[in-house]
Order: sequence, then C-alpha cells, then structure tokens
Amino acid sequence: MADSDSVSLVPIRAAELTLGQPVPWSIYNDSGELLLARGNLVESQNQLDGLVQQGLFRNEKWSARPPAAAGTPTRPSEPVKAARMSDAPTPKPAAASSTQETVVGMDEVRWQIGEVLSLQLQESPGVRYGVSLIGHIKNKSVLVTAPMQDGKYIFVREGQSFVVRVFSGRRAYAFTAAALKYQHSPHAYLHLSYPREVRCAVIRQGARAKINLVASVSLDDAHSAAATLTDLSMGGASGVMTQTLAKKGVRGRLKFKVHVAGEDKYLNLEMILRSVERNAADNTNGNGQEEIRHGFEFVDVSVTDRLILSAFVHQKLAELD
Repeated sequence: MADSDSVSLVPIRAAELTLGQPVPWSIYNDSGELLLARGNLVESQNQLDGLVQQGLFRNEKWSARPPAAAGTPTRPSEPVKAARMSDAPTPKPAAASSTQETVVGMDEVRWQIGEVLSLQLQESPGVRYGVSLIGHIKNKSVLVTAPMQDGKYIFVREGQSFVVRVFSGRRAYAFTAAALKYQHSPHAYLHLSYPREVRCAVIRQGARAKINLVASVSLDDAHSAAATLTDLSMGGASGVMTQTLAKKGVRGRLKFKVHVAGEDKYLNLEMILRSVERNAADNTNGNGQEEIRHGFEFVDVSVTDRLILSAFVHQKLAELD
C-alpha cells in the first residue's frame, strides 16, 4: 500500500465481521500489509482470531458497500468521515496531518500490563505524568501506578480530570478520565474512570514530530559541532547549525537527550548527512548568525534505541493539542 493510503487506515471492530460472510473491505495490518482481500470469506473463528491478533484495519478511502461481483471493476468512493467522541473537551491523540482518527471501545484495545500511559492534567495542560498500566475492571475503572515526580508521589484528588494517552505499536490512543480513588496500601496506585470510548489513530511511518533539542553532531573525521534539532522521525532528523558541517553523504553520529515516559534517555545514533540548505539571509539566530539547515538519515539503529526513539516521537506527536 502507498504511504499516502496508509494514512487512511482505521481500525475495524471485530464485531463488524461475520463468520461465513464476505468481508466488505480489504483488511490490512497497521503497517498497511494486505491480510484479506475484499469479498473473501472469514471461514473460521481461528482465522478471525488470527486477523485480530495482527490488527484489523481498512482503508477509509473505500466505503463499506457489498463486494462487487467477480470481474467487476471497483473504484474509490467518497471518503468516510471518522467518528468523533461527543464528550468535551476532546483530546487529540496525534497531529492531524500525520494520522487518521477513529473511535473504538475500551474492550477493543490490546494494551499490555506495564504499558506506559501519559496523564495530562486538564486544568493544567502543561503538566504530564508517566504511569504504568496495572489493569482494568470492565465498566468500572482503569488501574495505573501512582504518578511520581522527582522520586516522590504526586497527590491526586478524587474527581481530578486527565487526558490519558497511550501508544501501542503504531497506534496512538486518547481518552478523558477522572480520578476515582487514590489507593495508598499495599502500594500506591490510582483508579481512573472507565472510558466509554477511546480515540485511536494510526501514526504514519514517516510522521515527523516538531521538537527543539540541542544535539552534538560528529563526523567520521572527528569534526564535531552543535545543532538545534527542529523535527524528528523514526528515519531521521532535521536541524539548524551556524556552519556548513560537510558535504552530503558523509557519515557520522548524532547525540541528543530525550525525556520520555518520565525519564531522561540518551541517544547516540549513526547517521548519514543527506541535505544541506542555506536559508535566506534574514533567517538568523539571536546572535545574528545565519542558520544552515542539515538533514540527517539514521542508519543501523539498535533495537533499544529504536524503542526509545519510537516512544519519544509518538509522545511528541500526542502533545500537539
């Protein structure tokens, strides 16, 4: 599937599929890979369970109409608008330009115990805490670890409202919840209200998060300089410098610190310099120096660094309110 089409992937509810009946859309996983072509049958419960395990998604550019007869050409219909929660305020899981959003039930998410959740205070949007999922009681509450800051537990009063964000794979989720009960014993944890609906978005693989981070750029010839990174994706970064570092194609390393899930993590990534662009003469920094934009492509990223990078990019996308 083309990258532009992958933006339109939205989740399918398992309840929308009927055993022994043709599927009304082509079904993909969250990477855009075709699992079952439109018009084919879901022949067994085992097959349905396998599809659910891989992730059920359809391309929203195609309507849910009955499958065409064999040999009959099909064509895209008018785009279907994604459902939205009626409750206000409504949190945004990620940048609209990078995602396609829908609404799912809490029973349809497949979060793991220990999954990191971000709690954002509705009364103070700039305040966010990282907590871990303990579990949930259907239609009752969602249990998470007590929020902490600087090694100390944060007081949470009953009724306090949060925007809760979760990232799982390439999907970003968001819902609003209130604190029901702060439990101190035997360990500190928090009961959040059980959401009726959860907003879900599939994050496009190349989605770029806007950032403002200081980084150290070093080349294979030991030449190094400071840069200010302005955007970041899983595949690379872009930043400005006050000098032209090197010609395109030179390899080196990009070092910077990120704050993710309540912790500081240091990344030291191998990269290739892919672009050097001199900005307009009036585009200068606070010291009157001209800023030169450099584009970096990440290569040979380790599994650990990839996980940190993914969590940070998704977190920054979710912070775009």
